[in-house]
Amino acid sequence: MRWGIAAAVAATVTAGAGAAVLLLGRRASERAVRPGFAAGTAEALRVQDTGPEWVTVTRSVETARAGRYALERSDGARAVIGEVLGTGPQSVTRRLLGTGSGTLRAGDEVRLTPRVYAGDPATDLGLTYSEGTVDGELGPLPAWHVAGIRGLWVILVHGPGADRRQALPVLPLLNTLRLPALVVTYRGDEGAPPSPDGLGHFGETEWRDVDAAVRFAREQGAGRIVLYGWSIGATMALHTAARSAWRESLAGLVLDSPVLDWPATVRRAAVRAGQPGPLAELGALAAEGRSQVDLAGFARLADGTDLQVPALLLQSPDDAVAPWAAADRLARLRPELVSLHPVPGAAHAALWNADPDGYTEALRRWLTPLL
Repeated sequence: MRWGIAAAVAATVTAGAGAAVLLLGRRASERAVRPGFAAGTAEALRVQDTGPEWVTVTRSVETARAGRYALERSDGARAVIGEVLGTGPQSVTRRLLGTGSGTLRAGDEVRLTPRVYAGDPATDLGLTYSEGTVDGELGPLPAWHVAGIRGLWVILVHGPGADRRQALPVLPLLNTLRLPALVVTYRGDEGAPPSPDGLGHFGETEWRDVDAAVRFAREQGAGRIVLYGWSIGATMALHTAARSAWRESLAGLVLDSPVLDWPATVRRAAVRAGQPGPLAELGALAAEGRSQVDLAGFARLADGTDLQVPALLLQSPDDAVAPWAAADRLARLRPELVSLHPVPGAAHAALWNADPDGYTEALRRWLTPLL
């Protein structure tokens, strides 16, 4: 084969290989760049036996965790479970705390979820609330408003793969402290406008919807505001605190399982979803390009460079999605502002579930000086 032909063939093969790599990366990134991106999927479990006060299910890392969770069947039947009563080689028996619509039976396939409350502030908690909208950059954003008498408002922002119900467990404490609470949605959520390109941007654009909620609260009479977020919702809170025209109104941040090391989180989520390490790396690179994430900006958030208000940082050392090391580093870099509260054994953004009483008390102690 002559050199010219050989070079042309080599170039074609190289280009073809490069295109294949790009295609693989794009496919691997698909879940990560879609609104509602969730870090992994809950595994299917089997109900093995039930009783009036207990339920036995397949043993797994998730079903053996301490705390309070729910089991859900595909048709909506659900049960709230509590402490572990016993374990076998392939089973875990847990206390049955309550049931929703439908009844779980032996043989049912279920999934475990941290969503203990599946309704709204009134049906699940007995709290009076109003349903309204916040005028966002792209259109109206559905929101719950639980009234309070204080000038300090709390704006709560759920994480990916969740919805407003993620905030329900902390609303009773906020109500006890008489704090107005605004539970918001953002672009890509059900009932909210889609992102113009149909992609999620890991807080890079979504924070502007949180900023709209801050503006709304100010227009409704809020004096000072605490932003409270889970996972990427916590990252949005950090973006808002750094970039909002209303940032002087912020009194503090509550950051539950914040995504501070974006590439590591995307890689971990891909691996948990069954992608091998090299493909997960390609997916992270592709997701960065497709969503146009500003890694330098993320680094400033992770370092606390622009942080100007106190922050309660709630994190699990065992978080398989958002690395503990990133949270610990932020707390060490900004010790005058960041209070780090570890919740050992908890899953990502399920810290309240692992220790409801301890989580609530840590939140109460941090909020009280701001009242």
